[in-house]
Amino acid sequence: MELTVGTRSLPPFEVIEVGGEIDVYTAPRLREAVVAAIDEGHRRLIVDIEKVDFLDSTGLGVLVGALKRVRADDGSLDIVCTHERLLKIFQITGLDKVFGLHSSVEAARAAHG
Repeated sequence: MELTVGTRSLPPFEVIEVGGEIDVYTAPRLREAVVAAIDEGHRRLIVDIEKVDFLDSTGLGVLVGALKRVRADDGSLDIVCTHERLLKIFQITGLDKVFGLHSSVEAARAAHG
């Protein structure tokens, strides 16, 4: 399956919208988008995975790496996800306590006041 990655600005956030499957083959594209956003000076990221059908450990690694990078500069990375199957992955790995998981981009923005 293809991976689609798009970005849009909702100051002070940069929203990265992802669709398809995030796996060992497609994760580098997600990593490139995240690194590009950080290199452009964005430190408050929202990764919207509402259109993601599959997420493996490589994809989780990209998200954790991105979180470490933005937190080093006092930034944040929140995830928009309502799919039970994907939420279960975050719960099993304990990452639901690391990432802010939200039902919408608006909810993620609101969580930061």
